[in-house]
Amino acid sequence: MRYADWMLTVDERGNAATRLDERHPDGSAWSEGNRARALVHGAAYFAELLAGISAMRVGDLLLFTDWRGDSDERLDGPGTEIGTVLCRAAERGVVVKGLLWRSHLDGLHFSEAENRHLEQAIEQGGGECLLDLRVRPGGSHHQKMVVLRHPGRPELDVAYVGGIDLCHNRNDDATHRGDRQSLPMASAYGPHPPWHDVQLALRGPAVGDIEAVFRERWQDPSPLSRSPLVRVRELLHREDTNADALPPQTADPAPCGTHTVQVLRTYPNRLLHGYPFAPDGEFSIARGYMKALRRARSLIYLEDQYLWSPRVVDCFAQALRTHRQLRLIGVIPLVPEQDGPLTLPMNLIGRITALDELRRAGGDRVAVYGLENPAGTPVYVHAKVCVIDDAWASVGSDNINLRSWTHDSELSCVVLDQRPDPRAPADPGGLGDGARAFARELRLELMSEHLEAQDGSGQRPQDVLCDPVTAFAAFQETAAALDAWHEGGRRGPRPPGRLRRYVPPELPKAKRVLATPLHHVLVDPDGRPFGLRRHNAF
Repeated sequence: MRYADWMLTVDERGNAATRLDERHPDGSAWSEGNRARALVHGAAYFAELLAGISAMRVGDLLLFTDWRGDSDERLDGPGTEIGTVLCRAAERGVVVKGLLWRSHLDGLHFSEAENRHLEQAIEQGGGECLLDLRVRPGGSHHQKMVVLRHPGRPELDVAYVGGIDLCHNRNDDATHRGDRQSLPMASAYGPHPPWHDVQLALRGPAVGDIEAVFRERWQDPSPLSRSPLVRVRELLHREDTNADALPPQTADPAPCGTHTVQVLRTYPNRLLHGYPFAPDGEFSIARGYMKALRRARSLIYLEDQYLWSPRVVDCFAQALRTHRQLRLIGVIPLVPEQDGPLTLPMNLIGRITALDELRRAGGDRVAVYGLENPAGTPVYVHAKVCVIDDAWASVGSDNINLRSWTHDSELSCVVLDQRPDPRAPADPGGLGDGARAFARELRLELMSEHLEAQDGSGQRPQDVLCDPVTAFAAFQETAAALDAWHEGGRRGPRPPGRLRRYVPPELPKAKRVLATPLHHVLVDPDGRPFGLRRHNAF
Protein backbone atom coordinates (compact mmCIF):
# COMPACT_ATOMS: atom_id res chain seq x y z
CA MET A 1 0.00 0.00 0.00
CA ARG A 2 1.34 3.40 -1.00
CA TYR A 3 0.18 5.98 1.52
CA ALA A 4 0.11 8.72 -1.11
CA ASP A 5 -2.53 6.74 -3.03
CA TRP A 6 -4.99 7.18 -0.15
CA MET A 7 -3.72 10.14 1.87
CA LEU A 8 -3.12 13.76 0.93
CA THR A 9 0.38 14.85 0.06
CA VAL A 10 1.77 18.07 1.54
CA ASP A 11 0.78 20.00 -1.58
CA GLU A 12 -2.67 18.45 -1.67
CA ARG A 13 -3.36 19.68 1.87
CA GLY A 14 -3.43 23.16 0.33
CA ASN A 15 -2.07 25.07 3.33
CA ALA A 16 1.58 26.08 3.09
CA ALA A 17 1.38 28.14 6.30
CA THR A 18 0.89 25.25 8.74
CA ARG A 19 3.83 23.63 10.52
CA LEU A 20 1.90 20.37 10.82
CA ASP A 21 3.72 18.63 7.96
CA GLU A 22 7.09 20.36 8.05
CA ARG A 23 7.61 19.14 11.62
CA HIS A 24 7.95 15.54 10.33
CA PRO A 25 11.61 14.56 9.83
CA ASP A 26 10.94 13.22 6.33
CA GLY A 27 8.62 16.10 5.38
CA SER A 28 5.69 13.74 4.83
CA ALA A 29 2.07 14.70 5.46
CA TRP A 30 1.50 11.84 7.92
CA SER A 31 3.26 10.02 10.76
CA GLU A 32 4.07 6.32 10.87
CA GLY A 33 4.43 3.88 13.76
CA ASN A 34 1.34 4.79 15.76
CA ARG A 35 -1.16 2.74 17.73
CA ALA A 36 -4.77 3.85 17.28
CA ARG A 37 -7.76 2.48 19.19
CA ALA A 38 -11.40 3.30 18.68
CA LEU A 39 -13.26 4.04 21.92
CA VAL A 40 -16.88 3.34 21.10
CA HIS A 41 -19.27 5.24 23.40
CA GLY A 42 -18.67 8.07 25.80
CA ALA A 43 -18.52 5.83 28.87
CA ALA A 44 -15.44 4.01 27.55
CA TYR A 45 -13.75 7.28 26.61
CA PHE A 46 -14.60 9.08 29.84
CA ALA A 47 -13.36 6.21 32.04
CA GLU A 48 -10.04 6.05 30.20
CA LEU A 49 -9.66 9.83 30.20
CA LEU A 50 -10.31 9.98 33.94
CA ALA A 51 -7.65 7.35 34.63
CA GLY A 52 -5.14 9.15 32.45
CA ILE A 53 -5.70 12.58 34.02
CA SER A 54 -5.68 11.14 37.55
CA ALA A 55 -2.20 9.67 36.93
CA MET A 56 -0.70 12.99 35.81
CA ARG A 57 1.75 14.77 38.08
CA VAL A 58 3.73 18.00 38.44
CA GLY A 59 5.07 19.28 35.11
CA ASP A 60 2.85 17.10 32.92
CA LEU A 61 0.89 18.86 30.18
CA LEU A 62 -2.86 18.62 29.51
CA LEU A 63 -4.25 20.39 26.45
CA PHE A 64 -7.83 20.30 25.18
CA THR A 65 -10.21 21.94 22.75
CA ASP A 66 -13.98 21.54 22.69
CA TRP A 67 -17.25 22.79 21.26
CA ARG A 68 -19.07 22.51 24.59
CA GLY A 69 -17.94 21.68 28.10
CA ASP A 70 -20.23 21.13 31.10
CA SER A 71 -18.25 21.58 34.30
CA ASP A 72 -20.54 19.22 36.22
CA GLU A 73 -20.49 16.35 33.69
CA ARG A 74 -19.34 13.25 35.56
CA LEU A 75 -16.71 11.11 33.88
CA ASP A 76 -17.35 8.10 36.12
CA GLY A 77 -19.64 8.78 39.08
CA PRO A 78 -19.81 11.40 41.84
CA GLY A 79 -16.61 13.32 42.44
CA THR A 80 -15.43 12.92 38.84
CA GLU A 81 -17.05 16.04 37.38
CA ILE A 82 -14.87 17.25 34.51
CA GLY A 83 -14.45 20.70 36.06
CA THR A 84 -13.34 19.13 39.35
CA VAL A 85 -10.97 16.69 37.64
CA LEU A 86 -9.28 19.44 35.60
CA CYS A 87 -9.14 21.80 38.60
CA ARG A 88 -7.49 19.13 40.77
CA ALA A 89 -4.99 18.34 38.02
CA ALA A 90 -3.99 22.00 37.86
CA GLU A 91 -3.70 22.13 41.64
CA ARG A 92 -1.29 19.14 41.51
CA GLY A 93 0.98 21.10 39.21
CA VAL A 94 -0.22 19.73 35.87
CA VAL A 95 -0.07 22.43 33.19
CA VAL A 96 -3.72 22.61 32.06
CA LYS A 97 -4.58 24.67 28.97
CA GLY A 98 -7.94 24.67 27.19
CA LEU A 99 -9.68 26.32 24.25
CA LEU A 100 -13.49 26.32 24.32
CA TRP A 101 -15.70 27.82 21.68
CA ARG A 102 -17.24 30.93 23.20
CA SER A 103 -20.58 29.88 21.67
CA HIS A 104 -23.60 31.84 20.59
CA LEU A 105 -25.97 33.17 23.24
CA ASP A 106 -27.78 30.62 25.41
CA GLY A 107 -31.04 32.17 24.25
CA LEU A 108 -30.31 30.51 20.90
CA HIS A 109 -29.96 27.10 22.63
CA PHE A 110 -26.17 27.07 22.64
CA SER A 111 -23.69 26.81 25.51
CA GLU A 112 -22.18 30.20 26.32
CA ALA A 113 -22.83 30.00 30.08
CA GLU A 114 -21.79 26.34 30.40
CA ASN A 115 -18.49 26.93 28.62
CA ARG A 116 -17.81 29.95 30.83
CA HIS A 117 -18.46 27.85 33.97
CA LEU A 118 -15.91 25.24 32.87
CA GLU A 119 -13.41 28.00 32.12
CA GLN A 120 -13.90 29.39 35.64
CA ALA A 121 -13.46 25.98 37.28
CA ILE A 122 -10.15 25.44 35.49
CA GLU A 123 -8.89 28.93 36.29
CA GLN A 124 -9.76 28.38 39.98
CA GLY A 125 -7.25 25.53 40.14
CA GLY A 126 -4.51 27.50 38.42
CA GLY A 127 -5.08 26.25 34.88
CA GLU A 128 -5.95 28.41 31.90
CA CYS A 129 -8.94 28.14 29.59
CA LEU A 130 -9.83 30.66 26.89
CA LEU A 131 -13.23 31.22 25.27
CA ASP A 132 -12.40 31.42 21.59
CA LEU A 133 -14.64 33.17 19.06
CA ARG A 134 -12.10 33.45 16.24
CA VAL A 135 -14.52 32.00 13.71
CA ARG A 136 -16.47 33.05 10.64
CA PRO A 137 -19.82 34.76 11.41
CA GLY A 138 -22.28 32.06 12.43
CA GLY A 139 -19.48 29.53 12.76
CA SER A 140 -18.06 27.53 15.65
CA HIS A 141 -14.95 25.81 16.91
CA HIS A 142 -16.04 22.18 16.67
CA GLN A 143 -12.71 20.40 17.28
CA LYS A 144 -12.75 17.88 20.16
CA MET A 145 -9.32 16.83 21.35
CA VAL A 146 -7.44 16.08 24.56
CA VAL A 147 -3.65 15.68 24.68
CA LEU A 148 -1.83 14.25 27.72
CA ARG A 149 1.97 14.67 27.67
CA HIS A 150 4.37 13.38 30.32
CA PRO A 151 7.93 14.81 30.13
CA GLY A 152 10.33 12.02 30.98
CA ARG A 153 7.59 9.38 30.58
CA PRO A 154 6.70 9.57 26.87
CA GLU A 155 5.35 6.02 26.89
CA LEU A 156 2.30 7.44 28.69
CA ASP A 157 1.61 10.15 26.11
CA VAL A 158 -1.79 9.91 24.44
CA ALA A 159 -4.09 12.07 22.32
CA TYR A 160 -7.85 11.71 21.93
CA VAL A 161 -9.67 12.94 18.82
CA GLY A 162 -13.23 12.35 17.68
CA GLY A 163 -16.84 13.30 18.16
CA ILE A 164 -17.25 13.23 21.95
CA ASP A 165 -17.57 16.53 23.82
CA LEU A 166 -16.88 16.88 27.54
CA CYS A 167 -20.51 17.63 28.25
CA HIS A 168 -23.96 16.30 29.09
CA ASN A 169 -25.62 13.53 27.06
CA ARG A 170 -22.29 11.95 26.07
CA ASN A 171 -21.76 9.45 28.89
CA ASP A 172 -23.63 6.49 27.42
CA ASP A 173 -22.58 2.92 26.71
CA ALA A 174 -23.62 0.00 24.52
CA THR A 175 -26.89 -0.47 26.43
CA HIS A 176 -27.95 2.99 25.23
CA ARG A 177 -29.96 3.92 28.28
CA GLY A 178 -28.65 7.47 27.98
CA ASP A 179 -26.58 9.79 30.14
CA ARG A 180 -28.26 10.54 33.47
CA GLN A 181 -27.02 14.12 33.02
CA SER A 182 -29.10 15.00 30.01
CA LEU A 183 -29.86 17.95 27.80
CA PRO A 184 -33.32 18.31 26.22
CA MET A 185 -33.70 17.07 22.69
CA ALA A 186 -36.58 16.15 20.40
CA SER A 187 -39.35 14.47 22.39
CA ALA A 188 -38.83 11.11 20.66
CA TYR A 189 -35.54 10.68 22.53
CA GLY A 190 -37.15 10.87 25.96
CA PRO A 191 -35.72 12.41 29.13
CA HIS A 192 -32.32 10.70 28.78
CA PRO A 193 -31.48 10.56 25.06
CA PRO A 194 -29.57 7.40 24.06
CA TRP A 195 -26.27 8.46 22.46
CA HIS A 196 -23.88 6.71 20.05
CA ASP A 197 -20.42 8.20 19.58
CA VAL A 198 -16.78 7.34 18.85
CA GLN A 199 -13.43 8.77 19.96
CA LEU A 200 -9.96 7.78 18.77
CA ALA A 201 -7.08 7.17 21.20
CA LEU A 202 -3.66 7.72 19.64
CA ARG A 203 -0.21 6.77 20.89
CA GLY A 204 3.05 7.31 19.06
CA PRO A 205 4.34 10.20 16.93
CA ALA A 206 0.80 11.34 16.01
CA VAL A 207 0.43 12.66 19.57
CA GLY A 208 2.91 15.37 18.60
CA ASP A 209 0.81 16.24 15.55
CA ILE A 210 -2.32 16.72 17.65
CA GLU A 211 -0.36 18.86 20.10
CA ALA A 212 0.89 20.96 17.18
CA VAL A 213 -2.73 21.58 16.11
CA PHE A 214 -3.49 22.91 19.60
CA ARG A 215 -0.36 25.06 19.68
CA GLU A 216 -1.20 26.74 16.38
CA ARG A 217 -4.54 27.88 17.74
CA TRP A 218 -3.21 28.77 21.19
CA GLN A 219 -0.39 30.90 19.77
CA ASP A 220 -2.68 32.83 17.39
CA PRO A 221 -2.09 36.48 18.42
CA SER A 222 -5.51 37.62 17.17
CA PRO A 223 -8.08 38.81 19.75
CA LEU A 224 -10.40 36.05 20.92
CA SER A 225 -13.31 38.04 19.49
CA ARG A 226 -13.80 41.07 17.26
CA SER A 227 -17.27 41.77 18.64
CA PRO A 228 -17.53 44.87 20.87
CA LEU A 229 -20.38 43.21 22.77
CA VAL A 230 -18.27 40.15 23.49
CA ARG A 231 -15.39 42.34 24.60
CA VAL A 232 -17.73 44.01 27.11
CA ARG A 233 -18.82 40.59 28.42
CA GLU A 234 -15.17 39.58 28.76
CA LEU A 235 -14.57 42.60 30.96
CA LEU A 236 -17.72 42.06 33.01
CA HIS A 237 -16.88 38.43 33.72
CA ARG A 238 -13.16 39.18 34.16
CA GLU A 239 -12.29 36.54 31.62
CA ASP A 240 -8.74 35.62 30.74
CA THR A 241 -8.19 36.85 27.18
CA ASN A 242 -4.41 36.56 26.89
CA ALA A 243 -2.84 33.17 26.29
CA ASP A 244 0.16 32.53 28.52
CA ALA A 245 3.21 30.91 26.96
CA LEU A 246 3.23 27.15 26.66
CA PRO A 247 6.26 25.10 27.71
CA PRO A 248 8.36 24.04 24.70
CA GLN A 249 7.01 21.05 22.83
CA THR A 250 8.90 17.90 23.73
CA ALA A 251 10.01 15.27 21.22
CA ASP A 252 7.30 13.10 19.74
CA PRO A 253 6.68 9.75 21.44
CA ALA A 254 8.59 6.87 19.89
CA PRO A 255 6.91 4.65 17.28
CA CYS A 256 4.85 1.94 18.95
CA GLY A 257 2.51 0.44 16.37
CA THR A 258 1.62 -0.25 12.75
CA HIS A 259 -0.77 2.63 12.10
CA THR A 260 -0.01 5.54 9.80
CA VAL A 261 -2.05 8.58 10.85
CA GLN A 262 -2.83 11.73 8.91
CA VAL A 263 -4.32 14.73 10.68
CA LEU A 264 -6.96 16.54 8.60
CA ARG A 265 -8.68 19.81 9.43
CA THR A 266 -11.18 22.41 8.38
CA TYR A 267 -10.45 26.08 8.94
CA PRO A 268 -12.52 28.67 7.07
CA ASN A 269 -10.96 31.56 5.22
CA ARG A 270 -11.72 34.19 7.86
CA LEU A 271 -12.69 37.60 6.57
CA LEU A 272 -10.23 40.50 6.99
CA HIS A 273 -7.55 38.67 9.01
CA GLY A 274 -7.16 34.95 8.51
CA TYR A 275 -5.57 32.45 10.84
CA PRO A 276 -1.77 32.83 10.76
CA PHE A 277 -1.49 29.05 10.42
CA ALA A 278 -4.17 28.94 7.67
CA PRO A 279 -4.51 32.44 6.15
CA ASP A 280 -6.64 31.16 3.27
CA GLY A 281 -8.27 28.45 5.36
CA GLU A 282 -7.63 24.72 5.25
CA PHE A 283 -10.03 22.21 3.75
CA SER A 284 -8.04 19.01 4.04
CA ILE A 285 -11.00 17.07 5.47
CA ALA A 286 -13.01 17.66 2.30
CA ARG A 287 -9.99 17.01 0.10
CA GLY A 288 -9.10 13.87 2.01
CA TYR A 289 -12.58 12.44 1.51
CA MET A 290 -12.58 13.23 -2.19
CA LYS A 291 -9.21 11.56 -2.75
CA ALA A 292 -10.15 8.41 -0.82
CA LEU A 293 -13.57 8.14 -2.47
CA ARG A 294 -11.93 8.00 -5.90
CA ARG A 295 -10.45 4.64 -4.81
CA ALA A 296 -13.70 3.21 -3.38
CA ARG A 297 -14.69 -0.04 -5.07
CA SER A 298 -16.69 -2.25 -2.68
CA LEU A 299 -18.17 -0.62 0.47
CA ILE A 300 -18.45 2.81 2.05
CA TYR A 301 -19.56 2.53 5.67
CA LEU A 302 -20.68 5.80 7.29
CA GLU A 303 -21.87 6.80 10.73
CA ASP A 304 -22.81 10.46 10.79
CA GLN A 305 -24.90 12.96 12.72
CA TYR A 306 -26.23 14.73 9.63
CA LEU A 307 -25.46 13.38 6.13
CA TRP A 308 -26.75 16.63 4.68
CA SER A 309 -25.84 18.94 1.80
CA PRO A 310 -26.11 17.78 -1.82
CA ARG A 311 -22.83 19.50 -2.67
CA VAL A 312 -20.97 17.41 -0.09
CA VAL A 313 -22.57 14.06 -0.96
CA ASP A 314 -21.85 14.68 -4.64
CA CYS A 315 -18.41 13.04 -4.30
CA PHE A 316 -20.05 9.96 -2.74
CA ALA A 317 -22.63 9.95 -5.55
CA GLN A 318 -19.89 10.21 -8.17
CA ALA A 319 -18.14 7.17 -6.72
CA LEU A 320 -21.41 5.21 -6.80
CA ARG A 321 -22.06 6.19 -10.42
CA THR A 322 -18.53 5.26 -11.50
CA HIS A 323 -18.27 1.86 -9.82
CA ARG A 324 -21.37 -0.26 -10.19
CA GLN A 325 -20.30 -2.80 -7.53
CA LEU A 326 -19.84 -0.12 -4.86
CA ARG A 327 -22.30 -0.06 -1.96
CA LEU A 328 -22.93 2.56 0.70
CA ILE A 329 -24.30 1.98 4.22
CA GLY A 330 -25.20 5.03 6.28
CA VAL A 331 -26.14 5.07 9.97
CA ILE A 332 -27.74 8.37 11.03
CA PRO A 333 -30.23 9.63 13.64
CA LEU A 334 -33.77 8.44 13.04
CA VAL A 335 -35.06 11.80 14.28
CA PRO A 336 -33.34 15.22 14.06
CA GLU A 337 -32.03 16.64 17.31
CA GLN A 338 -34.72 19.35 17.46
CA ASP A 339 -38.38 19.02 16.50
CA GLY A 340 -39.46 22.65 16.40
CA PRO A 341 -42.13 23.72 13.89
CA LEU A 342 -39.53 25.43 11.68
CA THR A 343 -36.24 23.65 12.46
CA LEU A 344 -37.62 20.15 11.87
CA PRO A 345 -38.82 20.69 8.28
CA MET A 346 -35.70 22.66 7.38
CA ASN A 347 -33.48 19.85 8.66
CA LEU A 348 -35.50 17.21 6.88
CA ILE A 349 -35.43 19.10 3.58
CA GLY A 350 -31.63 19.15 3.74
CA ARG A 351 -31.36 15.46 4.52
CA ILE A 352 -33.99 14.36 2.01
CA THR A 353 -32.26 16.30 -0.76
CA ALA A 354 -28.90 14.71 0.02
CA LEU A 355 -30.31 11.17 0.26
CA ASP A 356 -32.19 11.61 -3.00
CA GLU A 357 -28.89 12.49 -4.66
CA LEU A 358 -27.23 9.33 -3.31
CA ARG A 359 -30.12 7.09 -4.32
CA ARG A 360 -30.22 8.50 -7.83
CA ALA A 361 -26.57 7.56 -8.14
CA GLY A 362 -26.58 4.18 -6.42
CA GLY A 363 -30.17 2.93 -6.40
CA ASP A 364 -30.58 -0.10 -4.16
CA ARG A 365 -26.82 -0.11 -3.49
CA VAL A 366 -27.47 2.73 -1.02
CA ALA A 367 -29.03 1.84 2.35
CA VAL A 368 -29.52 4.25 5.26
CA TYR A 369 -30.51 3.23 8.78
CA GLY A 370 -31.17 4.61 12.22
CA LEU A 371 -30.73 2.95 15.60
CA GLU A 372 -33.01 2.23 18.55
CA ASN A 373 -32.27 0.79 21.98
CA PRO A 374 -33.96 -2.38 23.31
CA ALA A 375 -36.84 -0.27 24.68
CA GLY A 376 -37.55 1.10 21.20
CA THR A 377 -36.25 4.62 21.91
CA PRO A 378 -34.28 6.15 19.02
CA VAL A 379 -30.52 6.39 19.56
CA TYR A 380 -29.00 9.73 18.61
CA VAL A 381 -26.08 8.97 16.29
CA HIS A 382 -23.38 11.57 16.97
CA ALA A 383 -20.45 9.51 15.63
CA LYS A 384 -18.40 10.81 12.73
CA VAL A 385 -16.85 7.69 11.21
CA CYS A 386 -16.16 6.59 7.66
CA VAL A 387 -14.56 3.34 6.49
CA ILE A 388 -13.83 2.88 2.78
CA ASP A 389 -13.11 -0.60 1.41
CA ASP A 390 -11.87 -1.67 4.88
CA ALA A 391 -8.64 0.17 4.09
CA TRP A 392 -9.14 3.89 4.84
CA ALA A 393 -10.71 4.84 8.17
CA SER A 394 -11.55 8.32 9.43
CA VAL A 395 -12.70 9.35 12.92
CA GLY A 396 -13.13 12.97 13.87
CA SER A 397 -15.34 15.89 14.78
CA ASP A 398 -16.50 16.54 11.22
CA ASN A 399 -19.91 15.65 9.86
CA ILE A 400 -20.89 14.96 6.26
CA ASN A 401 -22.21 18.45 5.64
CA LEU A 402 -21.08 21.72 4.15
CA ARG A 403 -20.60 23.35 7.52
CA SER A 404 -17.99 20.80 8.61
CA TRP A 405 -16.23 20.87 5.25
CA THR A 406 -16.00 24.65 4.83
CA HIS A 407 -17.11 26.78 7.76
CA ASP A 408 -16.35 25.48 11.28
CA SER A 409 -13.01 24.42 12.70
CA GLU A 410 -12.85 20.61 12.59
CA LEU A 411 -10.28 17.93 13.35
CA SER A 412 -10.13 14.39 11.99
CA CYS A 413 -7.62 11.55 11.80
CA VAL A 414 -7.25 9.09 8.95
CA VAL A 415 -5.73 5.74 9.87
CA LEU A 416 -4.08 3.32 7.44
CA ASP A 417 -2.78 0.10 8.95
CA GLN A 418 0.43 -1.42 7.63
CA ARG A 419 -1.00 -4.81 8.58
CA PRO A 420 -3.27 -6.41 6.01
CA ASP A 421 -6.29 -8.14 7.47
CA PRO A 422 -5.42 -11.86 7.39
CA ARG A 423 -8.98 -12.76 6.36
CA ALA A 424 -8.92 -10.52 3.27
CA PRO A 425 -8.21 -11.46 -0.34
CA ALA A 426 -4.99 -9.91 -1.53
CA ASP A 427 -6.57 -7.46 -3.93
CA PRO A 428 -10.39 -7.29 -3.81
CA GLY A 429 -10.70 -3.95 -5.61
CA GLY A 430 -8.03 -4.39 -8.23
CA LEU A 431 -5.86 -1.63 -6.71
CA GLY A 432 -3.32 -3.75 -4.88
CA ASP A 433 -4.49 -2.56 -1.49
CA GLY A 434 -6.69 -5.10 0.26
CA ALA A 435 -8.38 -4.73 3.63
CA ARG A 436 -6.25 -3.42 6.48
CA ALA A 437 -6.63 -4.63 10.04
CA PHE A 438 -7.60 -1.37 11.79
CA ALA A 439 -10.24 -0.23 9.29
CA ARG A 440 -11.84 -3.66 9.09
CA GLU A 441 -11.93 -4.20 12.84
CA LEU A 442 -13.50 -0.77 13.34
CA ARG A 443 -16.26 -1.50 10.84
CA LEU A 444 -16.90 -4.97 12.22
CA GLU A 445 -17.07 -3.72 15.81
CA LEU A 446 -19.65 -1.08 14.91
CA MET A 447 -21.71 -3.31 12.64
CA SER A 448 -21.73 -6.19 15.13
CA GLU A 449 -23.10 -3.96 17.86
CA HIS A 450 -25.91 -2.69 15.65
CA LEU A 451 -26.75 -6.21 14.50
CA GLU A 452 -26.48 -7.69 18.01
CA ALA A 453 -24.89 -10.57 16.17
CA GLN A 454 -24.14 -13.62 18.33
CA ASP A 455 -23.38 -17.21 17.53
CA GLY A 456 -24.06 -20.17 19.77
CA SER A 457 -20.91 -19.63 21.84
CA GLY A 458 -21.76 -16.00 22.52
CA GLN A 459 -19.03 -14.74 20.22
CA ARG A 460 -19.78 -12.27 17.46
CA PRO A 461 -19.41 -14.02 14.10
CA GLN A 462 -17.57 -11.10 12.56
CA ASP A 463 -15.86 -13.18 9.92
CA VAL A 464 -19.07 -13.43 7.90
CA LEU A 465 -19.35 -9.62 7.86
CA CYS A 466 -15.98 -9.23 6.16
CA ASP A 467 -17.62 -9.71 2.79
CA PRO A 468 -19.26 -6.37 1.84
CA VAL A 469 -22.19 -8.02 0.04
CA THR A 470 -22.92 -10.22 3.08
CA ALA A 471 -22.60 -7.27 5.44
CA PHE A 472 -24.92 -5.15 3.29
CA ALA A 473 -27.52 -7.94 3.26
CA ALA A 474 -27.21 -8.51 7.02
CA PHE A 475 -28.14 -4.90 7.72
CA GLN A 476 -31.09 -5.11 5.32
CA GLU A 477 -32.42 -8.32 6.85
CA THR A 478 -32.00 -7.17 10.46
CA ALA A 479 -33.73 -3.85 9.85
CA ALA A 480 -36.53 -5.49 7.89
CA ALA A 481 -37.23 -7.96 10.71
CA LEU A 482 -37.32 -5.22 13.37
CA ASP A 483 -39.48 -2.97 11.21
CA ALA A 484 -41.94 -5.83 10.64
CA TRP A 485 -42.07 -6.55 14.38
CA HIS A 486 -42.99 -2.94 15.09
CA GLU A 487 -45.56 -2.84 12.29
CA GLY A 488 -47.11 -6.05 13.65
CA GLY A 489 -47.78 -4.50 17.04
CA ARG A 490 -44.61 -5.81 18.72
CA ARG A 491 -46.11 -9.27 19.15
CA GLY A 492 -43.77 -12.11 20.01
CA PRO A 493 -40.08 -11.91 20.89
CA ARG A 494 -38.24 -8.83 19.72
CA PRO A 495 -35.90 -9.69 16.83
CA PRO A 496 -32.19 -9.14 17.47
CA GLY A 497 -30.59 -5.93 16.30
CA ARG A 498 -30.88 -2.18 16.76
CA LEU A 499 -31.39 -1.20 13.11
CA ARG A 500 -34.41 0.55 11.63
CA ARG A 501 -34.65 1.53 7.98
CA TYR A 502 -34.46 5.31 7.73
CA VAL A 503 -37.68 6.74 6.33
CA PRO A 504 -38.00 10.52 6.70
CA PRO A 505 -41.42 11.56 8.01
CA GLU A 506 -43.86 13.07 5.59
CA LEU A 507 -43.92 16.84 5.79
CA PRO A 508 -47.25 18.63 5.43
CA LYS A 509 -47.29 20.50 2.14
CA ALA A 510 -47.44 23.88 3.85
CA LYS A 511 -44.34 23.14 5.89
CA ARG A 512 -42.50 21.86 2.84
CA VAL A 513 -43.35 25.02 0.93
CA LEU A 514 -42.21 27.14 3.88
CA ALA A 515 -39.01 25.26 4.52
CA THR A 516 -37.79 24.97 0.95
CA PRO A 517 -37.34 28.68 0.21
CA LEU A 518 -35.77 29.22 3.64
CA HIS A 519 -33.43 26.35 2.93
CA HIS A 520 -32.40 27.70 -0.47
CA VAL A 521 -32.56 31.45 0.13
CA LEU A 522 -31.85 32.32 3.76
CA VAL A 523 -29.83 29.40 5.08
CA ASP A 524 -28.49 26.08 3.93
CA PRO A 525 -29.34 22.88 5.87
CA ASP A 526 -26.34 23.55 8.11
CA GLY A 527 -27.81 26.81 9.34
CA ARG A 528 -25.35 29.25 7.77
CA PRO A 529 -26.38 32.57 6.25
CA PHE A 530 -26.69 32.34 2.48
CA GLY A 531 -23.94 34.82 1.75
CA LEU A 532 -21.35 32.67 3.53
CA ARG A 533 -21.81 29.66 1.28
CA ARG A 534 -20.08 31.08 -1.74
CA HIS A 535 -16.44 30.37 -1.01
CA ASN A 536 -15.20 27.59 -3.28
CA ALA A 537 -13.24 25.62 -0.72
CA PHE A 538 -12.89 22.32 -2.55
